[in-house]
Amino acid sequence: MSDLIPDAVKIGRRKFFTKMGIFLSGFLGVVISIPVIGALLTPLLKKTPIVWRSVGSVDDFEIGKTVLVTFQDASPLPWSGPTSQSGSWLRRTSEDEFHAFSINCTHLGCPVRWIADADLFLCPCHGGVYNQDGSYAAGPPPKGLVKYPVRIRKDEVEIMASPLPITRL
Repeated sequence: MSDLIPDAVKIGRRKFFTKMGIFLSGFLGVVISIPVIGALLTPLLKKTPIVWRSVGSVDDFEIGKTVLVTFQDASPLPWSGPTSQSGSWLRRTSEDEFHAFSINCTHLGCPVRWIADADLFLCPCHGGVYNQDGSYAAGPPPKGLVKYPVRIRKDEVEIMASPLPITRL
C-alpha cells in the first residue's frame, strides 16, 4: 500500500508532529497575544470621560478666598476606594466667577499648598511658587498650575474632573 503513495506525498510521523507542533504553537501564540495587544492599545484609543463634579453650593464660598475642594476622579476604578478622590484649589473671584487649579505642581507633580497670608501657592518639595491666579512666580516649574474648567449649575459649583494632569516637558 505504501508503494502506491509517491515519495513526495509521504510524511513521516516525526515530520507530521513537528509541523503540527509548530502550527499549534503559532496558533496559541496568536490567541494569547490578542488580549495582551488589546490591553496595551486600549488606553491609547480610549477617550477620557468628561465629567462635571459638584464641589458645593455657590454660597459655601467667599469672594476672594481660596479653598481646597475634593471630588471623585473622572474615571474611578471600582476597587480604588479613597484614592478615587481628587482635589483642586478653588478661588471665588466674583459673584459668579470661580477659578480651579490643580493641586499638583507642574514641575514633578508634588502637591502644592495655598498660603493665604502671602496669596501664593507653594510647592514644599522643590520650591515652586505660583501666584494666586495660578501663574508661575518662581522656582523650577516650567509653567503655571493646570486650570480646571468651572461652571455654576443650579446654584452648585461644578468642576470638570479629569485624570491627574501630567506635565510633559
